[in-house]
Amino acid sequence: MTARPRIASLCPSNTEILCAMGLGDCLVGVDLYSDYPPDVVRALPKLGPDLNIDIERLCNLKPDLTVCSLSVPGMERVVESVRSAGLPYIVLSPHGISDIWQDMRLVADALDGAVPQDVLETVISSLQRRVANIVKQTQTCEDRPKLYWEWWPNPVFSPAQSNWLTEISFLAGCANIFADAEGDQVKDDGSRVIAANPDYVLAVWTGVPQHKVPLQKILSRQTWSSVPAMRNHQIYVLSEGLYCRPSPRLIDGLEQLVGIVHPDIARTLQLPSPASYGPVRTWDGSWLDGITP
Repeated sequence: MTARPRIASLCPSNTEILCAMGLGDCLVGVDLYSDYPPDVVRALPKLGPDLNIDIERLCNLKPDLTVCSLSVPGMERVVESVRSAGLPYIVLSPHGISDIWQDMRLVADALDGAVPQDVLETVISSLQRRVANIVKQTQTCEDRPKLYWEWWPNPVFSPAQSNWLTEISFLAGCANIFADAEGDQVKDDGSRVIAANPDYVLAVWTGVPQHKVPLQKILSRQTWSSVPAMRNHQIYVLSEGLYCRPSPRLIDGLEQLVGIVHPDIARTLQLPSPASYGPVRTWDGSWLDGITP
């Protein structure tokens, strides 16, 4: 491919993967929820929600490659619509960090030289080194705090064994309380959370901005009063973009998580403060370092 390819991205994690590979200038359209990097996506045509892509508008953009996803149930219908429209496409569906590297290589292969091999491997190696530096410090952690990740409060939805947040938790020297639950997610009435006794409650409510998460509703859960996270006010509302999208930004989330849960390790690694990766809201509604969304 001699000219720069025209690429459409149909979900936020795909957009972030493409931009991490240096392909931001090739994007001609993105889904409605792609919001990062803001300077790249701000002016791009929006193709609708990731589960309801405007196929006619997508076709009018004449993309050389459409990057689809299966990261959310229901996206299968979008992939079928793209296929039926006769557009060249690939499908990304990473479940863990190593899958992200594989998908980056899949994108590069599909674009036939648009991303030089040495550039691609430099990007991947840089991300891998960041992970390896953390693992070197956390692999011997005797104290592995238990994390409860809250995607939704009522009923509780939380990541399970097959979701990347279980891996992120382990790499950070912690443990997802639902790491042994099969599948991608757990649905619960809260009783299993209470029984697991998490040390931290980490709220990343799907589709809800950090500043709109009602902390008081979390704090007022009377049946949770015995949970260490509640007793010790270890409750954080984190940026959905750093934890709920299988893209290279998960590594930012990993480093932020280490800074919150293992500040001594973060100091050893000379990591930036947690809020430098993205806003962190604490149990009393304040923001670390005064950094807000």
